[in-house]
Amino acid sequence: MTGIKHSDEIRPFTIEIPQADLHDLKARLAKTRWPDELPGVGWDYGVPMGFVQGLADRWATTYDWQPWESRMNAYPQFTTTIDGQNIHFLHIRSSNDAAFPLILTHGWPGSVVEYLDVIEPLVDPSAHGADAVDAFDLVIPSLPGFGFSGPTHEGGWNRYRTAEAWAELMRRLGYERYGAVGNDAGSMISPELGRIDAEHVAGVHVTQIFSFPSGDPSEMADLSEEEQREMGTLQWFLENKMSFNQLMSQQPQTLAYALLDSPTGLLAWQAQLFDEQMDPDFVLTNVMLYWLTRTAGSAARFYYEDAHASHPTEPTTAPTGVAAFSGDFSGIRRFANRDHENIVHWSVFDHGGHFAAHKVPELLSGDVRAFFRDLR
Repeated sequence: MTGIKHSDEIRPFTIEIPQADLHDLKARLAKTRWPDELPGVGWDYGVPMGFVQGLADRWATTYDWQPWESRMNAYPQFTTTIDGQNIHFLHIRSSNDAAFPLILTHGWPGSVVEYLDVIEPLVDPSAHGADAVDAFDLVIPSLPGFGFSGPTHEGGWNRYRTAEAWAELMRRLGYERYGAVGNDAGSMISPELGRIDAEHVAGVHVTQIFSFPSGDPSEMADLSEEEQREMGTLQWFLENKMSFNQLMSQQPQTLAYALLDSPTGLLAWQAQLFDEQMDPDFVLTNVMLYWLTRTAGSAARFYYEDAHASHPTEPTTAPTGVAAFSGDFSGIRRFANRDHENIVHWSVFDHGGHFAAHKVPELLSGDVRAFFRDLR
């Protein structure tokens, strides 16, 4: 690893949002200037106003930040400085002395809140109908530039630099052997962590494999019915939902002015990747972490940094597991095998969506336990 500056101090951290910040938020929400909207267009032009208005009204009236703050503060949290960047993380140790360490990485527009519902099933499986021998110690960091790990103060914080920071974090915590789990951006970072810290990473479990056709027509021959469905999902996403990626990859600073100034604008921008069936308080709490820490702009820079990074051409070799949840693009096996040559586990679930750790925590935690059972 290169570029890591060693200063091993780990500082206890508690979330303490000033009441003035919460009052300011409500005042800004009350002054929202709503756009006009064409009748009957649904989601065709973007996030519908009715959807955003419903969330914004809940945010301003009945949503309560304090229980979420208390819930996060119920777990030990810390900050440390790695490669010049402040890193915030939850660190939950199991009471089982044989617990296996895992580092869990979220993505955008999520946060560490994604993983709150799987903490107890993974740390104390016997209390959730599973075997005590499958217990884990958990490290759940906020991505550099996101939430309490933000903002970033220099360029270059792409998936590879983040993976190096995660390897240093696990070394700093004294873990000689561990597993990596990821969703969204975490599904890009975790395989790279397995690549750069192969001596210590026992396996990588993700919910997506972002491997796409190379352009070689032979790759597209004889696609299975399941692969054709996944290709259809990918094509729809590229044609209808990919603009957020394009903008943040090219002009994150231009976007930042709107996101940092308008909570309703931030809500609409984040909500485009939360579905209408999602628990609204879960959506709002994720948005709150960006708003209260003023990191929507620095989080967007992750896309720019990653788009401008040099990407390895050789496949990863760490044992890799995939949990594919319906309603999300989880990857196409033939392309995934090209980029990750040691995929040893691929589970398919008929529900769960993009935020499976929140929507179906029992399924995700069960799959994580099954994958790592023989890799401890």
